[in-house]
Amino acid sequence: MNVSKILAGAAALFSLQVSTLFADALDGGRFLTINAYVRVWQIEVSRDKHLGADERAKTTPEKAKYFRETIAEKFPNAKITWCFSWFALWDDSQNYKDLRAYAAGCVKKYGDDFTFLPSGYFPNAYNTREQVNRDLRDAIARIGEIVGGGFRPKSVVAGFLSSENMRYLAEEENIHVCQGNVFSQYAIDNQDGDGSPAYPYFPSREHFCKPAQGASDFIDCVNLDGWTVDFLAARREGFKEGFNSRLGIGPIETLMKYGTIVGVQEMLHTHATHFDAGLKLNGFAWNTVCWEIDLPLAGLSEWLEGVRKRWPDTRIITQGEFGELWRAKFKDNNFDYRFVQTGSGIGGSDIDKTLYWYMNRDFRLALLRENKIGAKLYVIDFTDYTKPAKEPSEMTRKWSLLGYINQKRIRPQDEPKLLSELPPDIAARIAARYPELSGEMKK
Repeated sequence: MNVSKILAGAAALFSLQVSTLFADALDGGRFLTINAYVRVWQIEVSRDKHLGADERAKTTPEKAKYFRETIAEKFPNAKITWCFSWFALWDDSQNYKDLRAYAAGCVKKYGDDFTFLPSGYFPNAYNTREQVNRDLRDAIARIGEIVGGGFRPKSVVAGFLSSENMRYLAEEENIHVCQGNVFSQYAIDNQDGDGSPAYPYFPSREHFCKPAQGASDFIDCVNLDGWTVDFLAARREGFKEGFNSRLGIGPIETLMKYGTIVGVQEMLHTHATHFDAGLKLNGFAWNTVCWEIDLPLAGLSEWLEGVRKRWPDTRIITQGEFGELWRAKFKDNNFDYRFVQTGSGIGGSDIDKTLYWYMNRDFRLALLRENKIGAKLYVIDFTDYTKPAKEPSEMTRKWSLLGYINQKRIRPQDEPKLLSELPPDIAARIAARYPELSGEMKK
């Protein structure tokens, strides 16, 4: 009897059973991931340089406790992800010692995750890839010391993160989930990164916005969006036309801009795109937000109550757990996401328009239509992921992956086009994957 072969076979069977269990757990689920960000400075450029306001006075253990206990009150089984900046991991004031201890306690009490957020969402805009890897390595080790017991984060929160740094996380740190892109961000904050899918994908070694095309291109680190946005608002460039393209479920663009009543209305409208129609189209639904603890917390309770009332089966889990669920089901990066959204009438969410998104490993496609009889569909985005891509070699804010036509309308070629006006090769690829659009191509 070959005992080693029997044990190896049993291990393989167990692994398969666990993988199947995780995959099944994703199907039919409504998921919300909440990342709580603790920092000292508004943007921490590097280990010894920072920009913007000192946020010590607004970032307190009392606020962190209120934030976490409010979530626990509305969703008793919720698990969230705490992410700390470099300065917040080492600041020796009593406030930050208490904040670190509180987050570590939440790991034990609630099953939360505790991880690192490098360079205020923009690590590659300010640091070399080699320096970012060193920061990731040392911060992850520091968190292990804080929590104790051999703790390792299940994911990293990064805003944007280059493919090389995600490869490092997967291969050197054994972390396979990263919030490493911000869907549709352009002309907002300190880095651009439009061009990716809105839902999870395995990134290409060429560019973090591009899904991997095959084994030689594959990075085993699930790349997640950082804020679920209203798709209609997000098609704009920055603050163009007086609107905020980041409108969605982020508190700055909703609660702080419009107040609790209207802000929560927009947040729930954005949720519904995924939790209602999106669930039927994709088989699972996901919303995510990163909430900076220095921000006001007015509206937090009302938002969570609204989610629980409309979608009581919502599961709030850590982004690492959600990413692992996705990783188990979509091993070959064979996703095909579809979204439909009509505007809310709030901010840049045009109530007279409907937007259709199609996102798969090969390309993403966005179609826009006015809500009136006889209105035609216009292509506002076609990004071909099968084409070669390259990330910047220098430190810059310009990290977008702009395709044949981009939703932001920042280049002359980005003017909306009818499906019938597309080049034949692009039209053929769209019709082959989405035959229901073939009729529109004749109009």
